[in-house]
Amino acid sequence: MAKQPNQNKTAAGTDKQHVRQQNQQAAQKGQQQQYGAEFASQTDAQEVREQNQQSQAKKK
Repeated sequence: MAKQPNQNKTAAGTDKQHVRQQNQQAAQKGQQQQYGAEFASQTDAQEVREQNQQSQAKKK
């Protein structure tokens, strides 16, 4: 008899229902905004501007 695939798991074995619950909880807690803020706080805006200027100067 052939094995029936588990409909609640992905090919990699991830529990789909568990992932849905985690995503819902994250949305309720507003963690998506925190995620973006985390990376924004690690970015040096002045350094990015300087790199952009250097890149533009090389194009000319």
